[in-house]
Formats: sequence, structure tokens, C-alpha cells
Amino acid sequence: MDFSPHDVSLKFRERYNINPLLVRAPGRINLIGEHTDYNNGFVMPAAINFGTYFAMAPADDGITEIFSLKYNEAFHVNLNDEIRPVKKPSWVNYLLGVIHQLKQQGTLKPFKCVFGGNIPIGSGLSSSASVECGFAFALNELNALNIDRQKLVLMAQWSEHNFVGVKCGIMDQFASMMSKKGNVILLDCRSLEYSYSPLQLLEYSLVLCDTKVKHALVDSDYNTRRQECERGVARLQKHDPKIKSLRDVDEALLWKHQPEFEGKEFDRCLYVVQEIERVQAANRDLKENNLKSFGARMFDTHRGLSELYQVSCKELDFFVSVAKQHPGVIGARMMGGGFGGCTINLVQKDVVATFVNALTESYRSSFGIEAAIYRVALEDGVNIISNKELRSVL
Repeated sequence: MDFSPHDVSLKFRERYNINPLLVRAPGRINLIGEHTDYNNGFVMPAAINFGTYFAMAPADDGITEIFSLKYNEAFHVNLNDEIRPVKKPSWVNYLLGVIHQLKQQGTLKPFKCVFGGNIPIGSGLSSSASVECGFAFALNELNALNIDRQKLVLMAQWSEHNFVGVKCGIMDQFASMMSKKGNVILLDCRSLEYSYSPLQLLEYSLVLCDTKVKHALVDSDYNTRRQECERGVARLQKHDPKIKSLRDVDEALLWKHQPEFEGKEFDRCLYVVQEIERVQAANRDLKENNLKSFGARMFDTHRGLSELYQVSCKELDFFVSVAKQHPGVIGARMMGGGFGGCTINLVQKDVVATFVNALTESYRSSFGIEAAIYRVALEDGVNIISNKELRSVL
């Protein structure tokens, strides 16, 4: 079920009878650069017009309570205790990790919080980073801790690593916190240097096609891919200690030492090295406003994710195959961790309807599943929702 900022604000007032601080934390897309972030490469994300909304205020009764609209469930936290992960409910660990980090920076006052959003879960739009970043931002504002956005990004990532158990890269949290409306971010995941580039879509639209499937073991498989990359780096370090990550490796070096790799390590490393170069080439495409070349690189990325990195699935491959055959679609690929979720497509505006109809009908016929379609716009990162903005959504 989707929840609007009005829903979140209304629930907060019903439960606590006080006016809250209201914060919006967006989900994100990633145009190109998948699974490169934890390999210290480049990514190209942007925040979108789907998000998680937080209503928060100091607790006059001294009892900290967090209420999830999605689960219709409240959780109480004693801020004086040591903050540790809990087994149930699992959703609260995304938030407890943030509290743990913020307590290291200053005193947190007891608070009330209600949150909910409209990011499709399991679609690869990073609802988890949205939850972590929005909660961190709101607590930072409420307690006047004056922590800068980039530090909040690192705290949100720490929470996912240590309280949720997913060793994600920095991209999702960075995009949710740092994005700029109408722009993409070129982010260097090693130095965290970044720049904004306007995305001039002109006659094209960004269309997300959701398979509505999420295959099991995605988190463990995600961590396995990361370990395979790390083992590949360790093998190459024997020849050059200066190599710290796949960012320091070129394709020629990989092929030179191919016989030394075991299992799927070489394929994983080859995909990442190629993708790091692809992102930089795609950024040049944007500077030249060459969307067709950019779209071709998206197709290349999907091929690598499917055949070398093996994080696609039959449903995602089907979507990309349909897109590639459809006139007016100049780029498509799976997006996110993999094993289900969305494809991102660059589609001519005047054929969006026919593309969507062709894809949904063929998908229904082949898989018996009703796809979901989202047309997205690029938005700012985490921000406070003003009363005027809140009234505008009523």
C-alpha cells in the first residue's frame, strides 16, 4: 500500500496530537554503473519522484516510539540503552543502526516518529536507503546536530552494513541524500567526488518496467558477488600491491592473469572493469547530448549483468529483449541488485503507450504476471516538506 506525505502527517497527528517536522526521502534510479559502487568505480544515479515520508517531533512523555504505516506497527526504543539489532521486527534495524551512529555524535532527545512511502518494494528503487537517509536527516534536524549530508550518507550506509547485514556500496544513500532536481550525479565511489549533469531527455522519457518478481537469496547472492570481486583483487595484488580494488585494474591486465582465477571470479571482475569504463564513456555521451549512444551502452550493461555477473533473471531478460525489439526504445537494462525488480528504459515519448502495451501484454501471456509501469522524473535529495508543499498534495 502506498502512503503520501499527507497520510504520514495525518497519522502522526492522530497518534500524538502535535505538529511534526515532515521530511521526504526519495528513492533513486541508476542510469548506468551497476555493482560498480562497492568496487570503487563510478555510478550515475538520480533521485526520483517516489519516496519515504517521515513525521517526527520531540516526545513530551520521554518515550521514543517509531510507527511504521506499512506494517501498522509501533516499536519503542530506550535511547539510554546500548542500541543493538533486533530479530523482530526486521524493519526497525534500518533505523536502529542510524540511531546507533547518531548517538556517537551527540545527545538524542526522545522522539515520536511515523513513516511510510510510495516506493515500490523490491523494484530496485532503493527503498531501504530512502528509509535510512530520511530518518537520519530528520533526527539530525530535530536534534540540531549540524551533521553535513555526506556524513549522514556514510552513517546510513553503516546502518545497512552492520544492522541489516547487506554490504551495499555508497550509491543508494548518496543519491537519496545528495541529488539535484533534473540532474544526474556522476559519483566517484572511491573519492566521493561528484558532479551534476543536466539530463536533457528532450523527446525521450524514462520508463521503469517492474517485473513484480523478486527471487530468493538476493542479499546473500549480492554479498557473494562482492566476495568474488574481492578475491579477484587479492589475486591481482600478488602482482601489483598498488591494486586496492577493481577500479585500479584494466581489461588487459585481467586477461593477462585469467588462468589464475577460479570459478566465476574472472567473469565477475571482467564485467565490473568494463562497466567502470562504460560509465565514464556514458558521461561523455551526456555531455555531447548523444542519447542514442548512451542507450546502446545501457544494452551493453544488461548483457554484462546477465551473462558475466549473472544477477539478472528470465523476467528481466524478457523485458530487455522486448525493449530492444521495439522501435523508439534506444536503451534498456535491469536496474538494482538484480534477481528481479525493474528495468530502466529510454523511450521516445510518442511510443511510450505502444511500448508499454506490447510489453505488458507479452509478459502477461508468457509469465502470467501483470507488470507495473512507472514514468519517473528526477527530483531533489532528502528535504523538509513545507506546509505549503503539503497542502499542494491534498
